[in-house]
Parts: sequence; structure tokens; C-alpha cells
Amino acid sequence: MTTIAKTEPLYRIRNLKVYFPLTKGVIFKKKLGIVKAVDGITIDIPRGQTLGLVGESGSGKSTFGRAIVMLTKVTEGEIEFNGVNLLTLSKRKLRERRKDFQVVFQDPFASLNPRMTVESIIAEPLRVHHAVARCDVRTRVAELMEIVGLNPSYIRRFPHEFSGGQRQRIGLARALALRPKFILADEPISALDVSIQAQIINLLRDLQKQFGLTYLFISHDLSAVRHVSEHIAVMYLGKLVEVANYYTIYSEPLHPYTKALISAIPIPNPKMKSEKHRIILKGDIPNPLNVPTGCAFRTRCQYKTDICRKELPQWKEVSDGHRVACHLYQ
Repeated sequence: MTTIAKTEPLYRIRNLKVYFPLTKGVIFKKKLGIVKAVDGITIDIPRGQTLGLVGESGSGKSTFGRAIVMLTKVTEGEIEFNGVNLLTLSKRKLRERRKDFQVVFQDPFASLNPRMTVESIIAEPLRVHHAVARCDVRTRVAELMEIVGLNPSYIRRFPHEFSGGQRQRIGLARALALRPKFILADEPISALDVSIQAQIINLLRDLQKQFGLTYLFISHDLSAVRHVSEHIAVMYLGKLVEVANYYTIYSEPLHPYTKALISAIPIPNPKMKSEKHRIILKGDIPNPLNVPTGCAFRTRCQYKTDICRKELPQWKEVSDGHRVACHLYQ
């Protein structure tokens, strides 16, 4: 399972694994096990489009996102960005490449240095990468603030003087400073009010059209992902279980886990809500130190059979661009 769109991919990710050893002790460390946060993911991210990554907390979404922008050490696999394997680059070459992919973090306050002014925060990547002349930094910062909908007269203010939505706009301005090709949006709206969430989603879409950006939009809120993503990947316990375009995922979900997630989306219409069948999953995500054999989802699946316990499900292409890893469709 690799291609999800006919357009040229910006990212080609192959068999990506991120394992964290769990140890005990300080001097004489004893290895207790391995947490398989990301376990063999292969996928492409189309250029100029948005891939939404959804799943419950603890499924490995953020670890995957941080790994492909080289913020987390990769255990195994390939990460090809714009034709270059990032894992083969030297530290100097990787530093030069970093300006092409940026991150918008989940917490708009914790991701900003409270002792730095807005000008210093947005200008920091410009100074680190020597992107503009020193005399032009303030002009560039003011331009970026206008692009994300902030008044340039606030350039001397500190993060605590802004609302949550405004702080997230500051984070967006910082991410745009180096004119990147790719932005990792890791739960960028989860800490915001509903009305502000809509504003940030609309801003992300406008910026994508204006600058030709590629997004990986990570969220557990499927209703938000639906409005910003062309393609959606569903992740469970370190593995992808279903990938398709946004319309197919919401109208024809195949994997039992995807169906449960879709059924949990709130519906504002009381009549439609009463007619909707809610799928309640029993139990929580298993301990990643003790992943079930075969299909990891079988411990919570109502359709499980004996083969689910014995064999790992393989990817099956059900229709063009719609792939699922489930024994029900083998």
C-alpha cells in the first residue's frame, strides 16, 4: 500500500518503524521491552494536498508525524522528501533541508517562548537560516503577520497578551517564515474553542491555496479532518488500517475500527442523531508493550475470527485508492 493519489508525492515513506526501548535502572539498565509506536508504515503524501491522520490517543499519530520531519529518531525505514532520503543526509545537509518542512504544534501557548516578543518568535527561523538580510527582518515579520490575519502593530507584544487562536496564528506565521513545502499540523485546533477552530481550518486551507503547501493534518476529531483533508489514513496501535479519499472514508468505511470512529462523529440534527447507529468499542487500546498477535484490533472487534488471532492482515485494494488491512476483505 503506497499510492493514495495520482499526483506526484512530496513524501514517500517506506516501512517506517519507530521503537522506544523501555528500561529500568540508572547505571545498570535492564531492558523491560520495546514500545512499537510506529510499526512498518508505508504511504505517500501527495504534493499540494492534505493527508489527514486519525486515530485514538496512543495510536502513534504524533510519533509518526515527528518522525517524518526528523524530530524523532527513526528505528528503520525510508523517508524520501522531494526525491531525497532524509535518513541518509549528514547533519549539515539535514539542517539545510529543515527549512522545507515546518511544524505547527498542538498547544499554541507551550510552543511559544513566553520571554520572546512576537517579532523575535517569527524572526527566529529567518535568522537561524539567514533567509533575509538583517535590515529586512522586521518587514518580513510584519508581512507574515498580515498573511495569517494578525495586526502588525502587535509585533512588540508577548504570547500571554494574545488569545489561543491568535497564538496559533503566530505559530503559523513562524512556520511560514521560510516558505516551506510541507507543514506538519499536529492537533493544531484541539486546544481551541469551536468557533476559533473553524477560523484556523479556513486559514490553513487559504494558505495551502496561496503557497501550494502540503499538509499532514493529525487529529482525533474526524469532523475537523473532513473539512481540511483530501485523503485520510486511519491509524491503530502503530499501524495503518485503512486509507482512502475523504469522501470514501466517510461514506463507505470498511475497517471495523474506522466504522466505530465515523459513528462517533457528533450530528447537530436531533432527528438524524436518533436514527444514527453508534458503535461502542469495548475496552481501550492494548498496551503497546504487549501487542496482540495477528490483528491488533481483534481484542475490541465484534467480527473477529480465529484467523484474526493467528495472522496479520495484509493490505487489500478494494477500489481505486481505497485500501484496507482486515481479514474480512482478504
